[in-house]
Amino acid sequence: MKKIGFLSFGHWSATPQSQTRSASDTLLQSIDLAVAAEELGADGAYFRVHHFARQLASPFPLLAAIGARTKRIEIGTGVIDMRYENPFYMAEDAGAADLIAGGRLQLGISRGSPEQVIDGWRYFGFQPQAGMSDADMGRQHAEVFLDLLKGEGFAEPNPRPMFPNPPGLLRLEPHSEGLRSRIWWGAGSDATAQWAAKLGMNLQSSTLKNDETGEPFHVQQAAQIRAYREAWKAAGHSHTPRVSVSRSIFALVDDRDRAYFGHGGKEEDSVGYIDAQTRAIFGRSYAAEPDELVRQLAGDEAIAEADTLLLTVPNQLGVDYNAHVIEAILKYVAPELGWR
Repeated sequence: MKKIGFLSFGHWSATPQSQTRSASDTLLQSIDLAVAAEELGADGAYFRVHHFARQLASPFPLLAAIGARTKRIEIGTGVIDMRYENPFYMAEDAGAADLIAGGRLQLGISRGSPEQVIDGWRYFGFQPQAGMSDADMGRQHAEVFLDLLKGEGFAEPNPRPMFPNPPGLLRLEPHSEGLRSRIWWGAGSDATAQWAAKLGMNLQSSTLKNDETGEPFHVQQAAQIRAYREAWKAAGHSHTPRVSVSRSIFALVDDRDRAYFGHGGKEEDSVGYIDAQTRAIFGRSYAAEPDELVRQLAGDEAIAEADTLLLTVPNQLGVDYNAHVIEAILKYVAPELGWR
């Protein structure tokens, strides 16, 4: 295991036990948690993107703010739903945020997950072309976005511009060199993981995937990662790809941990349907004393295959407690898994 970061869904609710009672709370505490994680030595701060929900949605203002407050930590998403995105505007936003962060963005994108509303992308002005599904539309937006990040000119310049133009066709600005190689695809199936490899994207594999074989989640996920790497090799890319997996992991090291997570939980995989046709398998959570946690995690084949582990954090419990959760993993568990 080379890198460990956190992944926040950015929930807020005006309930008595929540420390994130508003969108403002969640956004400001997300910045503070990224700063705290960097100080603790964590490698990444990643954020989920969900529309029409009391969760984090528009990622680029948040990523830029974190980039301005931090110096070293990777800053990413897991994932941006490309069905909702104008790839041209997104390329400008991503370029600006990456420049502010000094080239530390790691953008996870995908076709998206089950939504809060029916066909929410319609309200953003998008509609699949004839014969295309919404998933096809998301992948098409992704391909356009990847092409734009190459920084090649494509737009015919105005012969009477307001400001002088450089020679040739114009590209979108600001352009951040190297961002194209730091785009990840959140794959829910083996086929989309192989598609991502062909296009030269890194792989994000979350805590659920299509149940394609009936095997335990971590076994299916490890097989997906191996299929991705084989497809990457076949595509002939010159550099080594990165692969991340996400897990809910809690080391029980004090009374707070035991009160929150010490009563047992989702210790087995579960199976459900993310839409009417797609059967999915959801990975288990881990909560145990550090020594037992190390033993359990050593048997997770997908963690062994990946180079990056993202810890899903209970953001509504506040910055201090979530920093403690991250620190406990980094101090008591991660070294035993080969971190650094």
